Amino acid sequence: MSIASLAQHHGPWTVEAVLALAEDRSHRYELVGESLVMSPAPGLRHQRASFRLHVALDAAAQAAGAAVEVLEAINVILPSGLVVPDIVVADAGATAEDGVSIDAEAVQLIVELVSPGNKTMDRKFKPMLYAEAGIEHYWRLEFDPAPRLIVSELAGGRYTEKTIALPGVTTRVEAPFPFEIDPAGLTQPKRRG
Repeated sequence: MSIASLAQHHGPWTVEAVLALAEDRSHRYELVGESLVMSPAPGLRHQRASFRLHVALDAAAQAAGAAVEVLEAINVILPSGLVVPDIVVADAGATAEDGVSIDAEAVQLIVELVSPGNKTMDRKFKPMLYAEAGIEHYWRLEFDPAPRLIVSELAGGRYTEKTIALPGVTTRVEAPFPFEIDPAGLTQPKRRG
């Protein structure tokens, strides 16, 4: 997708217009209100952690017999727009069709991995949108100074922190299904040999 083709768009952006954009692996396009938000593609550390967390969540969901699917970078339609969270845990029935998006009411958990270019969105703005949509669980993986996972649940229309998984310590989370994590291993490059 080129800047020129984005510039050809006239009028307010809609969910349909954003979903109609050509696939672009170098950027993520989200819709907040009527504004198009463009983010650069994530880096290696982010991708490594996202993949490993996705695999761990999927294994825990299967072990618990949870009727969910764990997805990375899928379009989620909110009452106030369209977002592309890093990881989504959604009801299995909502992902049965081969679509390009899922509705927020089918989402049980959203995980955002905070990168330098999206700190404000992931820490402040997106949690408000997710809470407004009624998504029960919001987790945030912070990378610096060391990886830590902040686990929050919806209470009274906003997220409250329930626990923080610190590196070097295995932390157990009970919802949306039992899950254990030590964030230390999420970002380390594979060793040769």
